[in-house]
Amino acid sequence: MTDLAQYLDAVLLGLLEGLTEFIPVSSTGHLILLGEMLGFKGQAEDLFKVVIQLGAILAILLVYFQKLWGVVRGLAQGNGESYRFTAAILLAFLPAAIIGVFAHSYIKSVLFNPTVVSIALITGGIAILAAERLVPKPQHFAVEAFPPKLSLSIGFAQCLAMIPGVSRSGATIIGALLMGVERKAAAEFSFFVAIPTMLGAATYDLYKNREVLQVDNVGMIAVGFVVAFLSALLVVRWLVAFVGRHGFAPFAWYRIVIGSIMLAWLTFFAG
Repeated sequence: MTDLAQYLDAVLLGLLEGLTEFIPVSSTGHLILLGEMLGFKGQAEDLFKVVIQLGAILAILLVYFQKLWGVVRGLAQGNGESYRFTAAILLAFLPAAIIGVFAHSYIKSVLFNPTVVSIALITGGIAILAAERLVPKPQHFAVEAFPPKLSLSIGFAQCLAMIPGVSRSGATIIGALLMGVERKAAAEFSFFVAIPTMLGAATYDLYKNREVLQVDNVGMIAVGFVVAFLSALLVVRWLVAFVGRHGFAPFAWYRIVIGSIMLAWLTFFAG
């Protein structure tokens, strides 16, 4: 593969990461599927797919800078609301941090394949359609007011996304909705929980695979990072308003269609 082709792959994968990270369609699943089609596979390539997620996280930090900076200042000033916000995020992050450390190798070696992703996309789409019919009347409207038990329960829901194709944002948002969180608050909570979750995952993968980092890899990662940041910036600004108007059913149908097409392709055309 030429250098130009590799960098074009980096652009495509970065664009896909940014567009799909914060909507409930599984960015990891999409990266695995596109990587399969492009022949973009291997240890270094898998590391690339994880690290470019930091570009999407940078988009969250930029869009919600005032909110997050206010929390940081509040913590320094002993503000109770800031402490409750931080506690909610950390409690939701805790299950993934613990389970991820112990299950990381198994998940990577057994579940990271396009067949698992395709099936998870389809079943996840069906689950979202079912959940949309079961969502109770909202009782929780602000992250700062989330009870600890609620935050921890949403964190356990997020752990379902360790299966590639499930979607971290999807598991977090749908779990929150079923627990009585209002749509906008559920989407924003998913954004905030993504910060420690994805930072932790990327840091851990970088450490575990530090020997595969080379100059060429770093250049491709930088390209993918920037493209992921720019595309995620558009999605984050758009998603909350879209969900408020249309709910999550459009994403569910998209998952079912893409998963079905990919499963058919893997069955009949993939080597």
